[in-house]
Amino acid sequence: MAVGQKLNGSLRDFILRQKLFFVATAAPDGRVNMSPKGMDSLQIIDDTRIVWLNLTGSGNETAAHLRQANRMTLMFCAFEGDALILRVYGTAQTLHPRDAGWDTALAQFPAMAGSRQIFDMTIDKVQTSCGTGVPIMPFERDRGPDELLPYYAEMGENGVRDYWQRKNTQSIDGAETGIFGD
Repeated sequence: MAVGQKLNGSLRDFILRQKLFFVATAAPDGRVNMSPKGMDSLQIIDDTRIVWLNLTGSGNETAAHLRQANRMTLMFCAFEGDALILRVYGTAQTLHPRDAGWDTALAQFPAMAGSRQIFDMTIDKVQTSCGTGVPIMPFERDRGPDELLPYYAEMGENGVRDYWQRKNTQSIDGAETGIFGD
């Protein structure tokens, strides 16, 4: 196991090769949340900063948790090639479509229907471990472009906002997500 305070070239390259990553957050009370993320939704700004685009989904736990405790962990696993697990620890801020700077931040990503928030993470620790317990699983295809994105594109902007109102205003523990402001 290796521990450091920032990314380096080999860790950046490893992250960029992954088709999947996991994000974990927790409020001071309630449940810990871990979510899988994929598609072209993550950008490495530098060795101490990562941003990722959060698409609309059935829950909005990360946003609710960050309002109470801005801790975040990202985990990347090698499912192909040499075994490796990388955990990136830090603090994160949430950027919503209504916030100043949204359009500039969003321009870093491909256009994706249902774009909900951008999480901007400042890294304070990175940790690698062997990952030999992770199975080898070849990548077959990304479901997002064929299933997720068309679903939200067909809804349109107003339909997505209605969906947010129904499903994304509170966490499963009843905490406010801030999706429509304070």
